Amino acid sequence: MSIFENLDLIQQKFHSEIETITSSEALFQWKAKFMGKAGELSEVLKGLKDVSPQDRPKIGARANELRDDFEKKFSERLKSIEGQEIAKKLAAESLDITLPGRVRHVGTVHPLTQVTDRILDIFYRLGFTLITGPEVETEFCNFDALNVPKDHPARDMQDTLFLKNGHLLRTQTSSMQIRAMLSQKPPLRLVTTGAVYRSESVDATHAAAFHQLECLCVDKNITMQELKGTLEFFAKEMFGHKTQIRLRGSFFPFTEPSVEVDCSCVFCAGKGCRICKHSGWIEILGAGMVNPAVFEAVGYESSDYSGFALGMGIERIAMLLHGVNDVRLFTENDIRFLEQFT
Repeated sequence: MSIFENLDLIQQKFHSEIETITSSEALFQWKAKFMGKAGELSEVLKGLKDVSPQDRPKIGARANELRDDFEKKFSERLKSIEGQEIAKKLAAESLDITLPGRVRHVGTVHPLTQVTDRILDIFYRLGFTLITGPEVETEFCNFDALNVPKDHPARDMQDTLFLKNGHLLRTQTSSMQIRAMLSQKPPLRLVTTGAVYRSESVDATHAAAFHQLECLCVDKNITMQELKGTLEFFAKEMFGHKTQIRLRGSFFPFTEPSVEVDCSCVFCAGKGCRICKHSGWIEILGAGMVNPAVFEAVGYESSDYSGFALGMGIERIAMLLHGVNDVRLFTENDIRFLEQFT
């Protein structure tokens, strides 16, 4: 029997048997029987070596026709079988459409992230640019360059978490401002945010790990007037256009003069309530003009440049915005608490 006759016989056998296959698994096994490496078609084509050179192209073309025919018939039969299997499965399964649907809990952005994004948006509109930095810091960036004396209590183990290599977990995001000033020349309008760490006893108003957001503006002829205008814009955008601010003298090593910033109570609109201790005011952040000693530490000429800095705790702002009375709620992952901020 010639190769052509064998190929015709295989095609007839293929067409007659394919209609008897009733499952997709059996169909794939059956396909390998005809078209696999050791299949009937391959076995027949091994005889090409004994065919004359002028007949080989004709046999190759015929073999390709068979493969195309087999693939087409296989795809059609597979589609038919799968349709039958799905119909059989649906017929065997019952679906009670009167049952209530399953509630799918959809996640949302964490309230601290929501507040951070809202604050950042305010300062972006004022031309500030976000920068980031490492949480493991050097004493120079975290203390020395910020004019914090060697004997300052904040450096003690009671307040700072030191590491074995002499580094520490940053206690304030101001360290990122130092890194920026060491690598960039004025003018600067920077905003930084991130986690900070202190050796604190955890209670309703204190945490060992929390989040800060700070701003730094450095240029020629920057005055307290620019700082006050920035603070007023932030307070009104954050808490409402009727919000008022007041500045109280304070002390921070890295600013001079320094101020504590209060805003009119967001709970009683400045009338006086239990939250503001009937004063009508709530402290929201600290600020001041950059101390010339900081400029000297980073190589800026304090005679040529001036600037202001301000910083706030994200958790504190979030507590004021949402009336939360315990900072620990933000990190306890209680779904009942978090789902209120969808």
